[in-house]
Order: sequence, then structure tokens, then C-alpha cells
Amino acid sequence: MAHFDLEQQDQIDAIKSWWERWGRLVSTLALVIALVVAGATGWRWYQARQTEAAAVLYLAIQESLQGNDLKRVREAAGQLVEKYPSTGYAVLAALVAARIDVESGDSKSARARLEWAAANARQDEYRDLARLRLAAVMVDDRDYVAALRVLDLKRSATFDALFLDLRGDVLIAQGDAPAARTAYQNALERMEANSPYRALVEVKLDAAGGAR
Repeated sequence: MAHFDLEQQDQIDAIKSWWERWGRLVSTLALVIALVVAGATGWRWYQARQTEAAAVLYLAIQESLQGNDLKRVREAAGQLVEKYPSTGYAVLAALVAARIDVESGDSKSARARLEWAAANARQDEYRDLARLRLAAVMVDDRDYVAALRVLDLKRSATFDALFLDLRGDVLIAQGDAPAARTAYQNALERMEANSPYRALVEVKLDAAGGAR
């Protein structure tokens, strides 16, 4: 029994010695882990609340569109971008408001919204859509050099044909028919054979001098 007590005491002494050496580190690590877990949980809760609030504003945009309340659409879109920029709803709102700006003849505001959307979109499709619309607005403004810079940016294959088609339009406007033909031909090569958009690009190609 005495032997057992001594062995038990040795174990206790070893534990005490180990804890004196490593106890503070273990406690610190445990605290850090607890804070990380709590932080992650809190961040998920915060993101969920942000998304919910952004969704309410985006719903207001949709309702305002149906009621043709364009002023309210712009206001709600501005609030979304300002208060909830990290949500996908903010990018969608910027795209919607930019379209209204274009239809109202306010290309300056449209360009600002589309530049923001392109820079903040997390999904490639929304980024490329924003860039394509931005380039189109620049073309309307006859800012051809800026439009080409946007159109030459890297994009997803989904939008490749549309970018090339618009690039051809810019080159035609600049009087460079040979380069425009190349752009239109490349656009056609990247389009589906049954795409209804092919006919329009083929007309443009013919107008630019046809395939060479």
C-alpha cells in the first residue's frame, strides 16, 4: 500500500512539475481557441444579419421597380452599397441602378456604379457583366480608349464572345475595320451555333468587309 502511495505521489509530483512548466501556455492556447470559436460564431451571426438586412433593401428595389419609383430605386441601391457592400445584393443593386442611370442619360453615375460593381463582385459572372455594361456606357460616351482597356481585361469564357463583339464595335467607331473584322470573327468562333445573337454579329462582320 505504501509502495502504491509513493508511486501515486510521484505521478502527482510529475503532473505538478509539467503544469508549472507548460500550464500557462496550455491556458493561453485554450483561451485563444475559445476566442477563435466565439469570434467565428459571432462573425457568422453578423454576416447573416447583414445579408438579411440587405435582402430587405433589395426587395424594396424590386418593388420600386414595379411601381416605377426610380428615385427610390437609386436611394435603396445607394444604401445597399454604403451599408452592406460585402453582400451580393449590393452588386445586384448597383447593376440595376446603373441601368436606370443609363436610361435617364446619367452616364457619369452609371459608370461609377458599374466600376464599383466590377471591383466588388465576388462572382466572375457579375464582375464580367458589370465590365461589359461599363464598356458599353464608355462607348456611348465615345470614350473608346477607356472602353478598350475594360474589354481587354481577363474575363470568363461565358462572356468572351460578347466582349469581342463589343470590341469590334469600338474598333469600327475608331475607323479600324480590319481589326474589327478580326474581333467579330473571334466572337463568332466563341458563340454557340444556335445562338440567336450570331445573325447580328454576322451582319456586323459583313458591314466591316466580311471575313478575310
